Formats: sequence, C-alpha cells, structure tokens
Amino acid sequence: MARHKTTLLTLTLALASGSILSAQNDPGPGRGPQGPAQARPLQGLNANELAWFNKGAEIFREVDSVSGTQPGAPGSGLGPRFNGNSCSQCHAHPVVGGSSPRLNPQVGLATQYGATNRVPDFIQQNGPIRVVRLVRKADGSPDGGVHALFTITGRADASGCNIAQPDFAAQVQRNNAIFRIPTPVFGGGLMEAIPDSAIIANMTASAATKQQLGIRGRENRNGNDGTLTRFGWKAQNKSLLLFAGEAYNVEQGVTNELFQTERDETPGCNFNGAPEDHTHVDQSNPLNSISDLTGLMQFMKYLAPPPTNPLDPSGQRGLQAFNQLGCGMCHTQTLQTGKSSIPALDRKPVTLYSDLLLHNMGDGLADGISQGNALGADWRTAPLWGLGARLFFLHDGRTQDLGVAIAAHAGRGSEANAVINNYNALNPQARQDLLNFLRSL
Repeated sequence: MARHKTTLLTLTLALASGSILSAQNDPGPGRGPQGPAQARPLQGLNANELAWFNKGAEIFREVDSVSGTQPGAPGSGLGPRFNGNSCSQCHAHPVVGGSSPRLNPQVGLATQYGATNRVPDFIQQNGPIRVVRLVRKADGSPDGGVHALFTITGRADASGCNIAQPDFAAQVQRNNAIFRIPTPVFGGGLMEAIPDSAIIANMTASAATKQQLGIRGRENRNGNDGTLTRFGWKAQNKSLLLFAGEAYNVEQGVTNELFQTERDETPGCNFNGAPEDHTHVDQSNPLNSISDLTGLMQFMKYLAPPPTNPLDPSGQRGLQAFNQLGCGMCHTQTLQTGKSSIPALDRKPVTLYSDLLLHNMGDGLADGISQGNALGADWRTAPLWGLGARLFFLHDGRTQDLGVAIAAHAGRGSEANAVINNYNALNPQARQDLLNFLRSL
C-alpha cells in the first residue's frame, strides 16, 4: 500500500506540474474557432431582450471598489474579503464570459489601491485565476467553503479596516486547500432551459454501452424542491440567478438581494448599507432600475454559445474516434431545450458536449469536498464547447496541455478508466486526430 501511495503521489505531482507530456501534440488554443472580439448575444432576441443583454454586459464588465470611489472602479461593495473585483476579470478569455485569461490579474489586485495582501504561492502571473476551498475546518469537521484570497485592509477606501488573510501556506502544507478556476458561462440560458426530463432520459440512454464501460453518472439535485442542479464544477447551483448571486457575494464580497449579509462582519470593515446591490426604481429609464444581480443573470441567459468551425479531415476522424472510444457517453454532444417563454431559447439544440451529470473521476482528481449529492471525487461533466480557445484545463487549472488533461481522467475509481484505456490503445495519428477535433470545438 505504501508503494502504491508513493506512485500515486508522484503521478499527481507530475500532473500538477505539467511534467508528463502528452504522447501527441496539443494543437493549442490557436486551432479553435476564431470568434468575434466581444461576447455575442443569442440569435433571435427581440429589441428589448437585446437591450437587457447589453445592459447586463455593461454590469458584467464593471469594476468594483469598496464604495465606488476608486478611480476606474465605479462599482461599490468590494470586500471585506474578495477574490476579484469584476465578473469579467475572471471570465475573460477568449472574450467576456469565458475563463481565465493568459495573465492572471489577481497578482496586481493583491496590492491595488494600497491593499497590503500577500500573493499566495499558488497564484502565478502566467497561471490560472484560482479560488481556494478548504476541505476541513480546524476542528476536523467538513468545510468545503470558499476562503477569499484578499482583504481590503490597507486600501485607501477602507480606512480603519484591519483583518488578516488566511494562512494559505499552512493549509497547503496540510493538504487542506483545493483550487478551482472559473467556469465559462457561454450559452448559459440554453443550458438552463434544458428540461430535467431530457437530462434524465439521456442518463438512462445507451445503458448497455455505459455499463460495459463502467460509466454510471447521476444527477445533483436541489435540496428544497428536488429538481436538478447544473451550474458549477459539481453542478451545485440550480439557476443562473443563484449562480450570479453567490459569485457576486463570495468572489467580490458584494451583498445582494439573494445574499444580503456580509461574509465578514468585522467592525470597521463594513462601509456600505446592505444589500449593497439592490433594485431601485428609475422611471425615466427602466434598464437603470434593475439590480446588478438581475443584469448579470440576463447577460448570461442571453449569451450565445461559442462559435464553431467546419471540421477538416483530421477533425472528422477525431470526432469518429471520440464517439467510438466512448467519450460521448458522458460528453453528450447535443441536448435539447424545452418549451420556453423566450423564443430564442424555445426548443433549441444545445451542442454543449456534456450530460450535466456527476461522475466519479477517481482519486487523482478528487478534492474531498461534497456539494449537494456530489461527493469528493464527483465532478459535473465539463461542457466542451469553446474548448478550442481554452488556456487551462481541469477544475484546478493544473495543466495547459490537453493531452495531460485527458490522461488525468484515469485513476483509481474513475468512471473514465475504460475510455482512457481505449484512448491509450489508439495509434499516434488517431490520438492526434482526436486532439485536433477537441481543439476545433
């Protein structure tokens, strides 16, 4: 057992450092579809819906300071603890709504406007944006919550506030800190409009093939009404509104109409009335009446999926291999929205390459954190649309090499082991074709 643990630890460290090279060459983000320079709305929106989208995009890009007084940061509500100061800071690549950019803005944010934060070692200039969750509390009970990287202590707009950063180095030393990177929000409204019944029907389809491959899959559910949840790395959030409200409060520290209280109520560190973001009536311009939370939700709801390009011959062979290997048993190519009151979302195909279900991905990817029905080794099947432009892979952004990310799907207890064995049995050209296909998405 000790020898096995040593081997597993060596493999895990190698994957984390990117020292294991894929047998073939990851074509890189340049191969993917060359989309527009800015986020696109869904096709078929009416004039009012398009106005909502544009207003939401403006809010999504807004930069926050503590009370809106920092030059260039007119939004208010930042802190007392935070990971970022704008939604578009984290969801930036290749356009607003995506994931981590090439250069990590968290490095500069640590000391912006006089802040006295130390940049943790796991935050690198050329690395992914990361948030930290702790596996266990000091008393050994389960934690799982986000622990913000930075505080507003020392900032010019936070005079009198004096709170300390967590000791992340000690938590990392105890193997108690896990990391997650931002999930892209492209096509969020389409994903939200997929009926629960469609997800369940897809889960039970191809049962014999899935059983042969060892693929199980199960849904995560809302603890109150029992309906399916689908947003987040562990499919822990029910809706775009909840997803936005939680992120606004947890990542930026902005209290809102869903999360009305500060996460840190240390005296001298709360400078605004709560909730800091709320609905306010402006009869002259109804769009100015909405809360930031509503605008963020509307932006994601009406945001188009990533663009696609026609497949070249290598990509066509790669798609065939993708299906033959069994990748599509979890990364379902297309689901369908249901009947919607919004025509642009009504009974539309959603080519997201995900079943939106949880799968046990084994000990190599386990983070030890449970969220709803999701256990420590469970992850939602990551949608692959937009993968062609993505810079960082897996939930913690440990690698930029697509081949390494595929290899990491194998591990003790992983439902993907048989599929990865099939992948490993491919000849070099077939593996390259598969990588080329994936990078074309």
